[in-house]
Amino acid sequence: MEIMEKSLEVPVYNRTADFSQLLKVLRRERPDRPTLFEFFLNEKLYQRLAGGEACANGYNVDRLRWLVKAFSRAGYDYTMFHGSNIRMSRDRQKNTKYFDPDYGKGRREGARGHSMNDGAVIANQESFDSFDWPNPDDYDYSALEKIAPDLPDGMKLLVCGPGGVLENIISLCGYDNICFLSYDEPELLGAIFDKIGGVLLRHYEIVSSFDTVGACIVNDDWGFKTQPMLSPDDMRRYVTPWHKRMVQTIHAQGKPAILHSCGNLSTLMDDIIDDLGFDAKHSYEDAIQPVEEAYKQYGDRIAILGGIDLDFVCRSTPEQVYARSKKMLALSADRGGYALGTGNSVPDYTPDENYFAMTRAVLEE
Repeated sequence: MEIMEKSLEVPVYNRTADFSQLLKVLRRERPDRPTLFEFFLNEKLYQRLAGGEACANGYNVDRLRWLVKAFSRAGYDYTMFHGSNIRMSRDRQKNTKYFDPDYGKGRREGARGHSMNDGAVIANQESFDSFDWPNPDDYDYSALEKIAPDLPDGMKLLVCGPGGVLENIISLCGYDNICFLSYDEPELLGAIFDKIGGVLLRHYEIVSSFDTVGACIVNDDWGFKTQPMLSPDDMRRYVTPWHKRMVQTIHAQGKPAILHSCGNLSTLMDDIIDDLGFDAKHSYEDAIQPVEEAYKQYGDRIAILGGIDLDFVCRSTPEQVYARSKKMLALSADRGGYALGTGNSVPDYTPDENYFAMTRAVLEE
């Protein structure tokens, strides 16, 4: 395939979007040609791909048009979008006894992480009762409809959630508090999980109903490198029932459901496949299980997406990234059910030349 538009600063291939190819992957079928999948890129790369003026981060149709241009030029059959600006953020705590308005201001410049216990705003019944839970019906999802005339023929949207069930409760309660509540006040902990789950379920009911949306990503990091963050029994008690309902809601609209979840989920993979009914699993790490091994173990039961380890992509040469990508495509060529991408996402510290070496393995076909 010839590279087109050589005057651009990025390689742009003459490839027509065809969401049916990703659908074949999600159905564990062989696509007609190699297919790309990525959860997110980054603002620097979006700007380089889309060209022209940068579009401020947001959830309106102007932002979505800009993303469509970037994903199209990068060779994807879809564009990734949040759907609306709904969030279960800490500043929704109305009782100032539990919310510090200066939270995070003391972090060092450029810091990208924080403790899983920092800034908790729900710790007991009183703080739970005073939290202002968002209602998805109050938010603007109209960009998902307004984008229809601007979507290239054959392209669909993938829509994710505002974090997941476990991610949001860790953010609001703190990881240690969750562990204490599971022993001291399990009924209260269950009520908090149910509030979060209900918000997310309604979010997916809304976004999956739009004709422009081809599939949904349920994004919820569940694990450390060695095990899930909660015991498998507690995951099944508090977390996975809500995921099952979200999958059922998405499937009711005739659309696939993708799980994005980091960590070692080996003790939960049978649940993910057989009970929850996810069509595909995303997020892999060589330190846990290389994607090649995950594909051999699970690829006949669930679609495998991405998986080229992010640390490998960042630290290797473009030639090494390209070679591993080609080998992964060869491994999955006969069976299908695989789309190429990184193990997690493409943060802004990823060398662009390494990212393009990975996508070239697909786009040159």
